Amino acid sequence: MYDNSLIVLDKNAVINNVNFLKKRLGSNVTISAVVKANAYGHGIEQIVPLFEEAGIDHYAVFDFDEAERVKDSLTGEGSVMIMGWISDEKLPDAIEKGYEFFIFNPERLEKALEISRLKGIKSKIHLEAETGMNRSGLDIEALETSLKIIIENPDHFLVKGFCTHLAGPESISNYRRIQRQLKKYNSMYKILEQYNIIPKYRHVTNSAGAFVYPKARFNMARIGIMLYGFWSSAEIFIHYVKNRKEKTDPLDRILSWKSRIMSVKTIAEGEFVGYGVSWLAQKETRTALIPVGYSVGYSRSLSNKGTVIIRGQICNVIGIVNMNMIIADITDLPGAEVNDEVVIIGKQGDQEIKVSAFSDISNSLNYEVLAHLSPQIRRITK
Repeated sequence: MYDNSLIVLDKNAVINNVNFLKKRLGSNVTISAVVKANAYGHGIEQIVPLFEEAGIDHYAVFDFDEAERVKDSLTGEGSVMIMGWISDEKLPDAIEKGYEFFIFNPERLEKALEISRLKGIKSKIHLEAETGMNRSGLDIEALETSLKIIIENPDHFLVKGFCTHLAGPESISNYRRIQRQLKKYNSMYKILEQYNIIPKYRHVTNSAGAFVYPKARFNMARIGIMLYGFWSSAEIFIHYVKNRKEKTDPLDRILSWKSRIMSVKTIAEGEFVGYGVSWLAQKETRTALIPVGYSVGYSRSLSNKGTVIIRGQICNVIGIVNMNMIIADITDLPGAEVNDEVVIIGKQGDQEIKVSAFSDISNSLNYEVLAHLSPQIRRITK
């Protein structure tokens, strides 16, 4: 575990976001908290107990290993849904431990049936429909094949959900495509009804979809980025506030990232800083060396573009971002010294650096910036 920087999670922000989303989505909609990619960089082991305390009892992950981490982080009962990868070797464990998992081809269903027969335990499954994302899911023929297998083996399956994934609800440009998806999803659901299979949950939406397409919430929404305090896109935020008198953001950022100055140096005018010749001192310059770099998630694309906060003042990152270090210009902070706090993401005094600052400069998504934060950075809650 690295001690060169620290990620701090705000418990009050978690409570605020969960309460806002529950109120907005309504009491009939279960929130499945998406905690894949190390809970969007926040840390599964740290964020799951906070979500649990705030009233979340259903969690969505990508793979078996993430499911294990969620289960180990829960203090009480909670459901864990694996949306993606489970190796054949891990599928018996997944079934035995009661994890819910997506069925996106009949072969996976057949494998689950084999294991359920052997263990005498029902597989908890979500049938994923292919509606136009063209990524994973059952087409109509594969769905009917799967339903026949389920009907013929009622003692081995518990159909927990019928789901799909909408292709880009964060942008109005995808509106027609999504309407076609919803139409196809509803028509495929009628096939389930014909087989007298009624799942507990119907779910198609992520954070963006839950806000833009309220009729598509059904009784479950897979909420990821908004739980962490971020809007899926500027369009979604504008959509939310456009008819409201109050235009402020109701979400709170959970995560802040901090480090400390490890060394201070004065650079003579005319000298280059760091690798290559990308930054030349136009005057005598005082610099601070900070022990974070692209190995822990501070993108190399932020070279000569990024900023940090030191002693309540925004300071520019100069030179090339190294694997383990960045350099900040502290010429205007004559009092700055070794061990001073450096805010990389978050607030200090009246200043704030948002994740969007990273994504705008590096041409990345909020999701990508967060997911790249190293799991080896120590995380604490406050």
